[in-house]
Amino acid sequence: MKFAALIKRSFFDVALSLLQRPKRLQTAALCYRKENGSHLVLLITSRGSGRWIIPKGWLMRGMTASQAATVEAWEEAGVRAGETSEQPLGSYVYEKVTASGLPISVETLVFAIEVQTLEDDFPESEERRRLWVDPSEAADMVAEPGLRSIIADFQANDAG
Repeated sequence: MKFAALIKRSFFDVALSLLQRPKRLQTAALCYRKENGSHLVLLITSRGSGRWIIPKGWLMRGMTASQAATVEAWEEAGVRAGETSEQPLGSYVYEKVTASGLPISVETLVFAIEVQTLEDDFPESEERRRLWVDPSEAADMVAEPGLRSIIADFQANDAG
């Protein structure tokens, strides 16, 4: 039994890393609104752990990355988009755990999306909570260091 566990661990620790594919690519929406001369950022909860995130998902055939981010903002947060950036604010990498339990590296492009309207009835409304927060507070609430930096930069650009 110990030998089998050692072989399995060796496979996952060494061999699998050698066989790993390049990072997968996702798109995300940093949804914001202007209020009293500054910005607020919209965070949502993840479906699994309930941690605070921004809407994100896989790229979609026939859409640009920014268009896909707009779709994710609608499906996951009920956002009807106003102005959407065509260029990402930045990107961050995180480890997504697959259904099999194995992590994969995912690079996520983040696009700024100004919220025109926030609907209460949207595809994932029963699965998520939403919260408007100051960007500095939002940066403290998300787990991914790269996303924290993007939100902090958004805050800094708002102040300048």
